[in-house]
Amino acid sequence: MTRPTPPDRPLRADAARNRTAIVAAAQRVFAESGLQVPFDEIARRAGVGEATLHRRFPDRASLIAAALGDKMTAYAEAATQALAEPDPWQGFCGYVRRVCAMQSGDRGFADLLTVTFAAVNPAIEQLEDRRGSALRDWITIVHKAKSSGRLRRDFHPDDLIVLLMANAGVVAATTDTAPDAWQRHIEYMLQAFAADHTEPLPAPPARDALLRAMQRTQATTR
Repeated sequence: MTRPTPPDRPLRADAARNRTAIVAAAQRVFAESGLQVPFDEIARRAGVGEATLHRRFPDRASLIAAALGDKMTAYAEAATQALAEPDPWQGFCGYVRRVCAMQSGDRGFADLLTVTFAAVNPAIEQLEDRRGSALRDWITIVHKAKSSGRLRRDFHPDDLIVLLMANAGVVAATTDTAPDAWQRHIEYMLQAFAADHTEPLPAPPARDALLRAMQRTQATTR
């Protein structure tokens, strides 16, 4: 007698459909409410059980990576495009506006840009690679804008992290009542970054202090 072939193909198809539904639901829920949304709410919106969600995505980092990977790619591509802008100051300002606009349309992505992960695992390795690529381009953007004489000399590349943290707070507080409020805030900041604003600034926070702040923020989303 020949043994019947195990019915594995339908199971694989079901698993693929479940994964697609979970990722789509996570994208919607993260965009609406940020990365702290409970897994049971994502499972409910996906139409699957929470156990099924955990089989596909054993931890929050892996789900974040699947749901927001394309957004992080766009973030890195925005830096590449800004670097190619012939006018360094316009490249600088355009990049800040574009990234903050990306934050305004997706609270989950707004959160992601202001957190880092205490331990990198395969699920988020690509996210961190894209973040690193964007950071390298951003440092060059800052250098070119300073060399052009348009960006104040004491601007530090890490000031973008603080700006994104502030913008994330504005977005979270006003998204339901004044969704464009972030634009005025960013334009104020860009004017303050211009070279003709020469009042000295306090020293920027130490990089390790910023990273600890980002890690504490990420811990609240687990």
